[in-house]
Amino acid sequence: MYNVAQLIGGVWGAGGQGGELVVHDPADGTPVSTVPVATADEVGKAVEAARDAAAEWAATDPAERAAALARAVDAVAAVAEELAEAVTAEMGKPLADARGGVAAGLGTLRQYAELAPVRGGRTLLGAGDAIDFMTPQPRGVVAAITPWNDPVAVSCGLLGAALVTGNVVLYKPSERTPATGWLLARALDAALPAGVLSLLTGGGEVGAALAGSEVDVVAHVGSTTTGRAIAAAAARTGAKALLENGGSDPLIVDADVDPVWAAEQAALGAFANAGQICVAVERIYAHRDVAEDFVAALVGRAESLRTGPGRAPETQLGPLVDRRHRDHVHGQVTAAVAEGARLRTGGTLPDGPGAFYPATVVTECRHEMALAREETFGPVAPVIVVDSFSEALRCAADSPYGLAATVLTGSMSHAQRAWRELPVGTVKVNAVFGGAPGGAAHPRRASGHGYGYGPELLDEFTATKAVHVEAPGGGHW
Repeated sequence: MYNVAQLIGGVWGAGGQGGELVVHDPADGTPVSTVPVATADEVGKAVEAARDAAAEWAATDPAERAAALARAVDAVAAVAEELAEAVTAEMGKPLADARGGVAAGLGTLRQYAELAPVRGGRTLLGAGDAIDFMTPQPRGVVAAITPWNDPVAVSCGLLGAALVTGNVVLYKPSERTPATGWLLARALDAALPAGVLSLLTGGGEVGAALAGSEVDVVAHVGSTTTGRAIAAAAARTGAKALLENGGSDPLIVDADVDPVWAAEQAALGAFANAGQICVAVERIYAHRDVAEDFVAALVGRAESLRTGPGRAPETQLGPLVDRRHRDHVHGQVTAAVAEGARLRTGGTLPDGPGAFYPATVVTECRHEMALAREETFGPVAPVIVVDSFSEALRCAADSPYGLAATVLTGSMSHAQRAWRELPVGTVKVNAVFGGAPGGAAHPRRASGHGYGYGPELLDEFTATKAVHVEAPGGGHW
């Protein structure tokens, strides 16, 4: 059992007068974490404490801040296995996947520790007797509100970029993975000056209080509904909102690809982490020429996945994060079937404890169904048959979201059309996951705005100031 404590103004164990919540293992329902809930008053006090610490940290030499983050990397690496085990216990993903998320987070922290000291402003060509330059400065106090589906990797990105650029951070992990956030914050805090990082825990009411406080940036990765509420709160306070919200990412299967290989890609994109990935495949547009063979292979792949607790080495498909989320996923599948879609495999609630849901393939879907229009965030692969690549592109682009898209094609001209025409932040051709380190993109539409990853995230946490200097009275210094 993890007994989580809050960190406010450099003091562990502070606050938590709002009660207590308990997180249960989604594999068997046993309690794994007890968590204090911050009150609105405690959130306000944490913001004040952060404001008091902001000036000194902002004035710290950039190289010294980077060295502190580098020490923090070592501290996090020392508890990497404990972090991975906490992720699996709290949200259910297979332990190997959880270890991968921790490793990704460590890589991001190292990247920011190395890059931050060498990123700066630029000089401008002005009058010969003047000096003009642009310089980045910390924004001040950052509220970082992070998700449960990949809690270490995402948190390391937001926290690392904000801290190394000279901001102080109020960190609010998801109420579904609070012990993971607590372990991460404890490791980071050991290497940072007191007061630079605070940890606030609790449910949505704590995040709402934090987003509505007098902070300078609210950085959020999570649902579109929460992101819109944060954007509205930031509009009232004047804070910058940095948002990566939901998505309904399409996968296009062109007529000229091997349908078995395409099914392997689709299964990876739809079923990895039980579909609980921001850039998971949420809807598939398969060309009629290959659709039948593609679906047969996809069904076979779905039925071959070994389901079980995330801590079991043989598990390929763990549980969903909780039964509340399982009800959401199953509700979308049930609605689609009621509207004429056909279940090819899965789509039933299993008996027994936990929040397990089978890998599900649904065919005879229509583009206007909620299963294709809305974010499902579960191990569900809806297939829509199209008659041309142009039709697939048109349907893929017709979405309220704009996070990512994948295109499987043997045609270079189709690949070129796809990356040019799809209104999303990331386009992947012939691989549902992957890409060079440091990639960054702007999500679009309801999927958010601002860079979420890569070196450019460092710039999101700074404000650029233009400076013009000339001698007094037109003379000389």
